[in-house]
Amino acid sequence: MTDPSPQAELIMAFANTVDIEEQTDALADAPGLARWLTETGLTSSTPAVTAEDHQRSLRFRSGVRELLGTEDRQAHVLAEADSVLRELPLLVSATAAGSALQPAPELPTVSRAFGSLAAALAVLLITGENERIKRCPAEDCGWVFWDNSKNRSRRWCSMRVCGNRNKARSFAARNRRSPEADR
Repeated sequence: MTDPSPQAELIMAFANTVDIEEQTDALADAPGLARWLTETGLTSSTPAVTAEDHQRSLRFRSGVRELLGTEDRQAHVLAEADSVLRELPLLVSATAAGSALQPAPELPTVSRAFGSLAAALAVLLITGENERIKRCPAEDCGWVFWDNSKNRSRRWCSMRVCGNRNKARSFAARNRRSPEADR
């Protein structure tokens, strides 16, 4: 099917900075956030990340992950992300290279990087491409993935792993015999 756009790739990379199964978090601390922003090219050099910047990144990421979730969304998590987004003015430019939606140039380095993430998210929401980005519903996974199925019906990040685990659990629950049934 269709491949993800650069904006989709960026948002998925941001959402997947936390790995529930491996119990790792690339944004666990301010230096980790600075490293990730540099590695992804959102900043040209390692920025000075404050504790407030770090907390904003975690609130923003939680909101993005919630937005991409397949189950009921928690409004308070989305509201926290919105509070971060309100601080990030975006500009539309007819002459900008790349995306026409850009973070305001006067923003500090870290906020400008967040603005680039916000612009990418806005493009996904406007184009509807966000419908192809999903979060695995397995409680022990939560990986954000690209749904390349024709009808956008893919549920699991991997049928061989998470989908199979869920089917095995369902099968075991259906076939579990109660002690009273043996009497």
